[in-house]
Amino acid sequence: MIGPVSFVHDQRPVRVVFGAGRIGALADECDHLELTRVLLIATRYSTAAQTLLGDRVVATVTDPRAHVPVDQVHETLDLVGRSGADGVVAVGGGSSVGLAKAVALGTGVPILAVPTTYSGSEMTRVWGRTEGGRKQTGRDLRVAPRTVIYDPDLVAGLPTVTAAASAINAVAHAAEALYAPDRTALSDLAAAEAIRVVTATLARALDPTALLRGAYLAGVVLDQTTMGLHHKLCHVLGGAFDLPHASTHSVVLPHVLAYNLGDPAVAERFAAAGAHDLPAVVRRLGSGHGVPTSLRELGLSASSLDEVMNTVLAVPPVNPRPVRADAVRGVLWGAFSGVHV
Repeated sequence: MIGPVSFVHDQRPVRVVFGAGRIGALADECDHLELTRVLLIATRYSTAAQTLLGDRVVATVTDPRAHVPVDQVHETLDLVGRSGADGVVAVGGGSSVGLAKAVALGTGVPILAVPTTYSGSEMTRVWGRTEGGRKQTGRDLRVAPRTVIYDPDLVAGLPTVTAAASAINAVAHAAEALYAPDRTALSDLAAAEAIRVVTATLARALDPTALLRGAYLAGVVLDQTTMGLHHKLCHVLGGAFDLPHASTHSVVLPHVLAYNLGDPAVAERFAAAGAHDLPAVVRRLGSGHGVPTSLRELGLSASSLDEVMNTVLAVPPVNPRPVRADAVRGVLWGAFSGVHV
């Protein structure tokens, strides 16, 4: 696969610890970062993490909420101030890591992330938070976790539908990276490999080591590139209507890809990556594992589609094909109704 002929590659430092059982190194990795008083953000692994960390834990949050609502951000920042935490350990999915990033953005303390889904946020300098039904995102080096522990044992117990939806979320990162304006030779290679690994694994048994490897690669390219129409739509849907993050990505992705593959250059690039039929593959793999295939199934009403479209058009994303009203309406209607692409 031939990458772009002109690019700027910006590689930030990050320590990645990958392997089954590596959660056992949690305390040692805190020592590596010189963290002695940590805020622990965790859900189902909170007890195990607290046992591993011992008296380093000076405060805990066990209910991180989806889409990082700003009221919880303020509560957590207050907790950090009162506890004197010098770092954050986030064990969980995108909600845990997202809240940790909000803390880092407000305080500058380092993050050690232990992802338990395939969201990819742990590899990025991208932050987001929701206020008044609107999700705001940005990029800041302060929020990028310094160390990431990937332990396949922690994702092995995910329900099949949750694992599949989260893995398709990872595919979304890699797919949009292939047509990003700031793609590089390295991001093209990582994106193509992420798509190959995740889709091949979803077509067989859901091997957590393979899926986590693909999600890691997808997270790398999410950090390096600018996302397009797909992510803009999902952020609007999540922020305004509190739709489940991973399932929303699974539903919307085939329809955005079908639209963007109408650009011959994009189609050629996806074909070179072995992903020319990715819209159909994503839909088939998702439905085969019980993932919803329409926004209607996720609880969105048809009357909300114009609001979503207008919000997207107010600040249109960078995208390989024009982000016009007719295009966005078509993508949204397809995603809402679940019409095959």
